[in-house]
Amino acid sequence: MPDIKNYTLNFGPQHPAAHGVLRLVLELDGEVVQRADPHVGLLHRATEKLAESKPYNQSIGYMDRLDYVSMMCNEHGYVLALENLLGITPPTRAQYIRVMFDEITRILNHLLWLGAHALDVGAMTVFLYCFREREDLMDCYEAVSGARMHATYYRPGGVYRDLPEFMPQYETSKIRSKSEVKKLNATREGTLLDFIEAFTGRFPKLVDEYETLLTDNRIWKQRTVDIGVVSPERAIALGFTGPMLRGSGVEWDLRKKQPYEVYNRLDFDIPVGVNGDCYDRYLVRVEEMRQSNRIIKQCVKWLRENPGPVMLQEHKVAPPDRVGMKHDMEALIHHFKLFTEGYCIPAGETYAAVEHPKGEFGVYLISDGANKPYRMKIRAPGFSHLAALDEMSRGHMIADVAAVLSSQDIVFGEIDR
Repeated sequence: MPDIKNYTLNFGPQHPAAHGVLRLVLELDGEVVQRADPHVGLLHRATEKLAESKPYNQSIGYMDRLDYVSMMCNEHGYVLALENLLGITPPTRAQYIRVMFDEITRILNHLLWLGAHALDVGAMTVFLYCFREREDLMDCYEAVSGARMHATYYRPGGVYRDLPEFMPQYETSKIRSKSEVKKLNATREGTLLDFIEAFTGRFPKLVDEYETLLTDNRIWKQRTVDIGVVSPERAIALGFTGPMLRGSGVEWDLRKKQPYEVYNRLDFDIPVGVNGDCYDRYLVRVEEMRQSNRIIKQCVKWLRENPGPVMLQEHKVAPPDRVGMKHDMEALIHHFKLFTEGYCIPAGETYAAVEHPKGEFGVYLISDGANKPYRMKIRAPGFSHLAALDEMSRGHMIADVAAVLSSQDIVFGEIDR
């Protein structure tokens, strides 16, 4: 008879499947997990405390760095909280732009998740496929903000600037011939909206390619079906939100249940799972990418037909345009005061939440009437999911821990905020 010993095993923090800076202490009986203890705090970035020492408008950039895969959605939660306290509403065009970029961000997030999840479970090809599409969407980020990731594009009162009339183009080089470059630039000849529209046209077929590789793949199903099952009641009790909650069969989505911006004007469906296992969470996210594509299409159509302002013309909150600033003394003063001491927000408290790709991302703000928050608390979706990792992985094998962990779609920037 083999002699079976109990082990305590360190999983991470530098483990390729540890999704950030996670140290997981696993108590094992042979290869079966008896207990999983997540150790948090290896990436503490003190965002909430830093925000309390800075003017409101200087903390928008910190939001990008929380969940560094869903940058603009983080900004959105924070900016909505500021707008609630200021009592302002951005122009409709700015709201459509925000919704469009929220959904571009959702696709960006789910593509990285799908590639990393497949890699953790042992499938290499999907990772390469997903990054091909991510490049196009990163170019959209870069076109509007100048940065591929940390955009700081949303501002209280609207967005930084309107959508550009051109797209960055590839140039001929030693490794790219003229004909190759012409092919690559085929969809980049027009505006950003033309480029996004071309992307939405080809994206559903590309999602079909991912599904061809995985959805009915025998090995994929063996690794994900009935692994990490969470019942609907348990998911609610554990504080799950987003695809983790919907994968367990609970139809809850803030975009439908507590609509913000212009989501109530758009047509889309909420995908819901049945069994609450890793496979259902995979199916929910893949379908979410298709629904996001639908929303982006509707936003592009509306934005084409409705030009207009993308920022409030209230210079106590929104900076004056740079051309006017060089001629008008009052505009220059507004600009200087806005970027040195910001603006004072009336005393009060608010909570604003958005349907982030990972779940409910909320920002609770208390203002005491100064130009910086008295207190800021961030409700990060991943924190509740990580807390359930022990319960989800008990009784499974070590190999299943990687599948369960990556099905949670965890990023440590927001957990260790």
